[in-house]
Formats: sequence, structure tokens, C-alpha cells
Amino acid sequence: MDLSIVVPCYNEEDNVKLFYQEVLKIFKNKKIKYEIIFVNDGSKDRTAEKLNELVEQKQQNIKVINFSRNFGKEAAMYAGLKETTGELVTIIDADLQQRPEIILRMIDILQANKEYDSVAAYQEKRKEGKVLTFFKNCFYKLINSISTVPFVQGASDFRTLRRKVVDAILEVSEYHRFSKGIFSFVGFNTYYLPYEVEERKNGTSKWSFWKLFNYAIEGIVAFTTTPLRIPFIFSFITLLVAIIYFIVTLFAGSNAFSVLLIIILFLFGILFALIGIFGEYLSRTYMQVKQRPVYIVKEKKESFKK
Repeated sequence: MDLSIVVPCYNEEDNVKLFYQEVLKIFKNKKIKYEIIFVNDGSKDRTAEKLNELVEQKQQNIKVINFSRNFGKEAAMYAGLKETTGELVTIIDADLQQRPEIILRMIDILQANKEYDSVAAYQEKRKEGKVLTFFKNCFYKLINSISTVPFVQGASDFRTLRRKVVDAILEVSEYHRFSKGIFSFVGFNTYYLPYEVEERKNGTSKWSFWKLFNYAIEGIVAFTTTPLRIPFIFSFITLLVAIIYFIVTLFAGSNAFSVLLIIILFLFGILFALIGIFGEYLSRTYMQVKQRPVYIVKEKKESFKK
């Protein structure tokens, strides 16, 4: 198999058929043997039914993996990668915001440049609101300042990987997955290809601000232990403030109750924040030690081209 296309799906009943038709049209006259792997991440609409209809057509090599419930896009990508057989593997969304024809450009880059092991698409111009863009910029600045692996701003999960990169990613079998970090963690040479995101053909985005916030927390906790060192830093700051306050009150000869109250409230606020940080790391350690599966497959279906 030359190419495996991994397509995570969640409530994409109106898009999976359109996506499939676009792929057929783009690869129609190409001498590329490929397969499409749809991972239905516990969709609550008719996505599973629509995917079954595609399997029954037997127009192309298709695998459909239906999860027992919604495990998240990270789990869906991981499951899809485990099912691939191609020498090249592409991860792409089903909503057609990421155009399938860009896959051909990625393949051309890898064929012409043997030194590159993967091609990652990134947005030069983001179409999000100013508030969301601001928070994303803050996230990348923060995580790049404290993480041990680099994060390229704007780089998406839409990328094409050589087989050796896929095999390396699959070796990272941790429960809490943050693929943007895993892609950087495994290394290899990556070419970053600019692209413009299209409007969704149907449906709405599954990413709310709160989900993006939780996703950012996953990335920070998964790829840096710097927050765990914060208490050590604050211990010196607290000691310094206490000494200064003691000297001031000693010479001023006053109780300064209000100042003391402010300092106490401030320190308690810091204390609770640090407890929250410890809780994030502890909860992930707890889940990893349980060794629960990243996902559970309800059923698999596949068809082969006539």
C-alpha cells in the first residue's frame, strides 16, 4: 500500500460521503494505491450508518472503525494510525476544511526531498476571532518557554508521515495523548506547508473554547514538569516578603492588619493554585497506572476495491 488516509469522525453524517467523493475524484487518475481509514469516534448522529454505506459500495479500499463511545480525537487518530499499512500516512479531518488535494502536494514534497520524514500543514492566516487567536498565541509562547520539545505555532494534525515516523508515534502509547507534542517528541525532519483553511461544508466545529482550554492543559502537563518547580520558587519569594514585612512593621511600630490580611489571602490563593497543579499531574499518573485502553472498538468493517 502506497498511502493510508486516516480520517477521525465525530458527528460528521453530512460530510463523510462528500469527503469520500472528493478523495475518489482527486486520486482517480493517480498511480497511487491507497486506503481510507475512517474512525467513528462514538458519533451520536448517523455517521456510522453513512460509513457503512460507503463500505458496501466497494469502490475503494476502506476500513471503518467504530468506537464503543466517544473517546476523543486523540484516541481516534491513534486507532487510525494502528490500522495503517501504507508507506505514507496522512491524517486529515472529514469536514473538508482541510482539502484532500493538499495530500498530493505533501506526497510530492516527500518524494522530491528524501531528507524530510513528514509534511505538516499550518495556517498562515487564521480565521478565528481575535480573542481565541490571542489565547492560542499565549499558549504557544508559554509552552515553548517551558517545554523540552518545540511546538510550531499554527501547525495542525493535518500531515503526511513516512512509515518510520508512524511506527515511532505508535511506540508512544501513553493514555493522555497530545499529538502536537508527540509529533515533536519523536523528532524527524518536518517540512511545514502553509495552507488556507476552508469553510466547513456542513455542521459546526466540535471545538469550544473550554475544550481548547482543556486541550492546552493536556499539552502543558504532558510535555513539561516546570509547573512542579513553582512551589520551590514561591518558597523563596514568600520568605523574602515575610522578612521585608517583618522589618517594615518592626520600624513602623504598627499592626498593619489590612496589609497582613492581603498577604494571607494572596498566599492562600497561590497555595490553592499549586495544589491544583499537583492534582493535574497526579490525576494523569493515576490514569496511566490503571493501564486502561486508550479506546475501545465496537466493530470494524472493511471493503476492498472491486
